[in-house]
Amino acid sequence: MTRYDILTAVPTAFHSDGALDLEGSRAIFRFVAESGNEGAFILGTTGEFPAIDATEFAAIVEAALAELKDRMRVVVHVGQPSTFEALRLVEIAKGLGATEFAALTPYYLKATDQSIFDYFEALSAAVGDGRLYVYIYPARSGNPVSVELLTRLAALPNIVGAKVSELSLDEIAAYRAAVPDDFDLYTGADRDLIAAVRSGAQGVVSGVSSVTPKPFRALADAGRSGDADAIAAAQAAVDDVVSLIGGDMARMKEAYRVLDVVDTHCRMAIAEPTDAEREAVARVLSLIHI
Repeated sequence: MTRYDILTAVPTAFHSDGALDLEGSRAIFRFVAESGNEGAFILGTTGEFPAIDATEFAAIVEAALAELKDRMRVVVHVGQPSTFEALRLVEIAKGLGATEFAALTPYYLKATDQSIFDYFEALSAAVGDGRLYVYIYPARSGNPVSVELLTRLAALPNIVGAKVSELSLDEIAAYRAAVPDDFDLYTGADRDLIAAVRSGAQGVVSGVSSVTPKPFRALADAGRSGDADAIAAAQAAVDDVVSLIGGDMARMKEAYRVLDVVDTHCRMAIAEPTDAEREAVARVLSLIHI
């Protein structure tokens, strides 16, 4: 059966001074738990992972598992610039009960294909009986993953799929043609659920769905129905929401304020929404009724 999975990329809550707001993060997790989505992707780009230390990582993972694990899959992102750091996060998350993991390729410094392979080989061994996704985001990491390299990675034990961000549908299709049928591919492009599935993906990892799950659920349902008119209408609704909020964590957090989930802020150097953008967020939330 063709899948239209939606994994929610979950923001992390911070106080206005930048301190971690663990109770605020719990409130976000509880909101996401009611979305009906298939899973949650925590401590990824939307979760501002580069600004999280190991102690905070442990606290967030523990909270996420407590609030979400009985409701949906929880994929914990552990990617780091070095194998040493990534392995440390795997062990922390495993110790707290995590069973699904994702890892961005090593980033900042240029890596060879072999060094990327070695990194994932070590992570594959470390997750034990868990499941590991390769996170491919060359626009941020600086390190692409060729079709040939992904084919090698897909053969490693416990590596079960990949999340692909800011790559074309043709590139997703090329990955699909090269990896095993049971290897899952997820696009990181919020609006591309239907197009990515048609290119061979199994779903989307969507940050925008963390605050507006309803139009994304409608799009997934329309995709499963195969009704062209329903797909077109649902796609238009998703396009409208994504065009306003996009991958902007500050706007997502403005939505949480409007929804009275939590008054939260970004820790990283992300511009606050303008007054016009705040008004637009409030307007779209009132129209879609979440």
